[in-house]
Parts: sequence; structure tokens; C-alpha cells
Amino acid sequence: MSSLTKRGLRISKNAVFSLFINRATKLLGRPFKIITILNETADKLKSEESKDNKFKQLFDVALTLVRLVRAYATGEYRAIETNTIISGLAVLLYVLSPIDLVPDFIPVVGFLDDLSLVSWFLSKFQGELIRFREWEQRTAQLTASALARGDQSLPPVAELGHS
Repeated sequence: MSSLTKRGLRISKNAVFSLFINRATKLLGRPFKIITILNETADKLKSEESKDNKFKQLFDVALTLVRLVRAYATGEYRAIETNTIISGLAVLLYVLSPIDLVPDFIPVVGFLDDLSLVSWFLSKFQGELIRFREWEQRTAQLTASALARGDQSLPPVAELGHS
């Protein structure tokens, strides 16, 4: 296990992270609030993008996690355990929060704890992320095929509830 993943595991067991788990659990029934959080997290991740391959991969995983939680919140993708979504949303809340174990305003080190937690999530839920990416590819192919045939009856998307 890489040192980054080990560090993320320690963070995931910390009392501070348990606060994010509790917040994520409460947010799960509020899809509009989740979408707002996801948009903010994606913006933060994009603005911090690194050219280093290792970090680029973690950013890609984090952005996949954003898409996964968004698809779950909108009802498009439900082939995942609720606890996994809660953990994923908690990781995203932690990344977004300025209040975490190492504050983000500390150059480099402040962002490494966020990446460590993403690395931990990847190591624990890699199979879930792979299945989601495969689902994304199949859905994109089906949509492209339907559009190429001129079929306007694309797969239905679940409506969001009130939050």
C-alpha cells in the first residue's frame, strides 16, 4: 500500500472525517444540495490539476467520484451500495472543506491530505469505480447509437426530488 493511501486510511479513521460521514448521510436525501457540492468540488479539483502522472490519476479518480455521486443523486445510476456513496460524498465534502486535518491554505501539504483520502477511496472502492466507468461508456455508446439512428427516445432520467 502506498504511503499516500496509508495516510488516507488514517484520515478516514479520524474523528474529523466521521463528521463528514455524518454530513454526507444527511445530505443523501437532498439531491439539489449534493449537485451544488459536486460542482464546487469539481471546480476545486480542476483548478488544482497537476501535470504529474500520479497526481493526474488521482484527480481523474476524484472527478470520476464526482460523476458517480452526481449520477446516484439524479437517479441515473443505482448499482452501488449506499454506504459507498456516503463514503464517496464524505470524501468530496472533505476535499471541499477548508477545515480538515491539514488546512488547504498550506501550500502543497494542505492539498496532499485531500489526495490521500481520494487515494484511500480508490484503493477501497476501485471495483465500484471501474463498474461505474463501464456503465458510463455503455450509456454513452447507447446514446450515440440512438442519436445516429435518429431515435429521439433516449433512456429516461429520474426526476430529482425536493431538497
